[in-house]
Amino acid sequence: MSVISEENVRGGSLFKDISADDEDWEPTEIESLCMNCHQNGTTRLLLTKIPFFKEVIVSSFSCPHCSWSNTEIQSAGRIQDQGVCYTLKVKTKHDLNREVVKADSATTRVLELDFEIPPFTQKGALTTIEGLLDRAVAGLEQDQPVRRATDPEVAEKIDKFIQKLRKLKEVENEFTLVIEDPSGNSFVENPVAPQKDEALIVSRFKRTVQQDKQLGLRADDDLEEEPAGNDLETMRNEVLVFNTNCPECNAPASTNMKLVHIPHFKEVIIMATNCDSCGHRTNEVKSGGATEELGTKITLHVTDPSDVTRDVLKSETCSILIPELEFELGMGALSGKFTTLEGLLKDIKDLIVSKNPFACGDSSSTERVEKLNEFGEKIDKIIAGEMNIHFILDDPAGNSYLQNVYAPEPDPEMTIEKYTRSFEQNEELGLNDMKTEAYEEEK
Repeated sequence: MSVISEENVRGGSLFKDISADDEDWEPTEIESLCMNCHQNGTTRLLLTKIPFFKEVIVSSFSCPHCSWSNTEIQSAGRIQDQGVCYTLKVKTKHDLNREVVKADSATTRVLELDFEIPPFTQKGALTTIEGLLDRAVAGLEQDQPVRRATDPEVAEKIDKFIQKLRKLKEVENEFTLVIEDPSGNSFVENPVAPQKDEALIVSRFKRTVQQDKQLGLRADDDLEEEPAGNDLETMRNEVLVFNTNCPECNAPASTNMKLVHIPHFKEVIIMATNCDSCGHRTNEVKSGGATEELGTKITLHVTDPSDVTRDVLKSETCSILIPELEFELGMGALSGKFTTLEGLLKDIKDLIVSKNPFACGDSSSTERVEKLNEFGEKIDKIIAGEMNIHFILDDPAGNSYLQNVYAPEPDPEMTIEKYTRSFEQNEELGLNDMKTEAYEEEK
């Protein structure tokens, strides 16, 4: 029996990157019970890293007696700071081929059929939209023989519903698929990346207390009230330190938090984590004030290499647009950041190119990889001052900021537009009284 040393766990060597060059790395084999014929089969476990999806455990079971097999994927990484919701309009059969990472904590819905697969009723999977529909059909068919014998009327209704699910694969009419995951570890492929996917809406949300309990982040008897905050003056004058875990290797680390005033803007909370075990560093920014009455759209014409040295505060609710690249990054795709324009562009390149789970391994295609690499090269040209662009920060909460190097005079290369938020934007920010606003809009 092998022993996993503490150094291996904290150093991150337990989960290795997927690589065809590592011929010596083999999955762990465990003898286990076959749930089909109840004789012994073999389970193979592989602990690995998938870019963007982070650490996963891939398990594959096969039985030599009845030939039954089963493959599952389970997230072994950290639960993200926010939940994620993917809403996809399936319009053609090509959409059925989109690859999906579905965590076991995700809820899957088909709105047109009023059909829902609750969380923790299926194991996590790396599959396609068509594969999700096939798994749903297989789950409903599993107990049909028993139902036909005990309750024929219910079995007949389920048979009719199964036919409706199978008919979805013909895509005679478009349908809406929703994957909502409070852990933030699910993913739906954007086949036109780095361009905006018009058929896919990605939104982030704050977990409820009940969802925190389901994910094991709170004790079942934990009170719903949040602990009282520290005195505001204390936060302004001191750096607060609290214990946490590294988001990369999960080793114990410390997070520093400081309330900082940005000139010509407002107060923000900067949180920085440094890990002594693996060297990973991260910083995140939270707005220190309330949501503004108006949204803010900041447009900077980048014409000089010095423009990328400007300070940028991007809140969690801010979208990023670069029209010359036909690129749009929705709110919540990157966490709140206080950095430079160069740092933000590098984060965008890292997210779209380096950490794209469908740009490497068996999931990649030559055309897709070339397109993403071309996008990365254009980002490098912008940073080097070899390409002029318009960089747009669109924040409906009004909590983002781009440095004006001519302050307090107006910046000739930058425009700031204030606008009234739409109903949908207020809804995403949690500012709507849902019933009242929906009624008023309907009127």
